[in-house]
Amino acid sequence: MKALLLLFLAFGYVGSSVYSSCSQSPLNWCSSVDSAVECGVLKSCLHSNYTKSQQTDDPVEVGLYYESLCPGCRQFLVMMLFPTAVLLNDIMVVNLVPFGNAQEVKQDEKYVFTCQHGEQECLGNMIETCLMNMSKRAFPIIFCMESSSDVINSAKACTGVYDPTLSWDKVMSCVNGPQGNQLMHQNALETAALKPPHQYVPWITINGEHTDDLQDKAMNSLLSLVCSMYKGTKPAACGGSQMHYKTYCQKV
Repeated sequence: MKALLLLFLAFGYVGSSVYSSCSQSPLNWCSSVDSAVECGVLKSCLHSNYTKSQQTDDPVEVGLYYESLCPGCRQFLVMMLFPTAVLLNDIMVVNLVPFGNAQEVKQDEKYVFTCQHGEQECLGNMIETCLMNMSKRAFPIIFCMESSSDVINSAKACTGVYDPTLSWDKVMSCVNGPQGNQLMHQNALETAALKPPHQYVPWITINGEHTDDLQDKAMNSLLSLVCSMYKGTKPAACGGSQMHYKTYCQKV
């Protein structure tokens, strides 16, 4: 039930009075005793920290090569990748690479990018790339952006919610400057180095590997895939210690 609560909170499905008491993403509620107490998850955090201390195997790395305005990419990130990361944060790491089907050419001393869904997508890719370089809470910010009806215009507000200490002016300096240009170039190189080469987006890798079978399993149930791939002791979210309930509503 606690894992389910964390998932609901991640999507904002619970009342605002609960959500407003915690300014951070659920991914960060266990970052301190104070935040754990404030969010009412101290017992779960203590259990999670104990579980992490018992993990001796490498976490499963899930790579997502995507575009910020691609409908299929947004759906996978919002509905599958982020919820799974919330539930399996003990045994899973995420690598986001926003570039996808974009193209780059070098002009003078910088790279110029052309994106499948236009200039706004290039801007979204760049904002998310800079956020990943500047904030430890980039993933919740990107989730917030991608779940919004307006990915680009929600970026500043999402950053303010999940990382209020991060200056938006600094983010945009990265976006519009040489730092962002070089970071996006690295995304282009990483995408171009995929083996096999990507044919579409979202393109998913598991521990650096892509196959049609892994792609299908990730798209259908990423949680089941990560649980099956992890070689260590499975966390409760994988179903190892599920509780079964049998309740009835009596006829009056």
